[in-house]
Amino acid sequence: MRLLLVEDDEMIAESVSGALRRAGYAVDWANDGRAAELSLGNGVYDLVLLDLGLPKRDGIDVLNTYRKNGGAAPVIILTARDAVEERIRGLDAGADDYLIKPFDLDELAARIRALLRRRTGQKQPVYAHGELTLDPAAHDVAKNGVPMPLVPREFALLQALIEEPTRVFTKAELEEKLYGWGEEVGSNTIEVHVHSLRRKIGADQVVTVRGVGYRLKRC
Repeated sequence: MRLLLVEDDEMIAESVSGALRRAGYAVDWANDGRAAELSLGNGVYDLVLLDLGLPKRDGIDVLNTYRKNGGAAPVIILTARDAVEERIRGLDAGADDYLIKPFDLDELAARIRALLRRRTGQKQPVYAHGELTLDPAAHDVAKNGVPMPLVPREFALLQALIEEPTRVFTKAELEEKLYGWGEEVGSNTIEVHVHSLRRKIGADQVVTVRGVGYRLKRC
């Protein structure tokens, strides 16, 4: 899952992005409204975390433009503006949730998981596909009830696949899910992650669609 954090306070940005990366997300950071608009134009994000009081362009203006241009990713506003009128304004502009600073990072993570479940049509907090189960909150994976310890990239790869188990993901799409700006991605990085994941959950669980990419095996 790839997230965009739009926040002009460097200390907050480092704290939030660090916590989310440790949870297995790829996180990009934009520190002003113009940079946010350029980033959102790429259409690669699964969720956006948006401050309102931004340099160069206000967060509400960024959100309005994003929605008018067809941007569909869930947006959580993170702001110190706690007046009811500001919350209404943000939600009416197209935000899906609104969190007041200072906030608890565990609560933010829970709200992200809830919105991502809603986006993929997953009502339950645990994903299940055939012999596999994946719990994003606990960061647990099991096969036939037996825990399968995965490192963060392996977990993120499996989560991307299990959220859309019938879809074939290209290598480029998986790179976008697993890596943010500035992170080095080797030419065979995804193949290495797939190989490692197969060793842990079973070689038959991840299917190579030759010339296209990867998907989970059909149940």
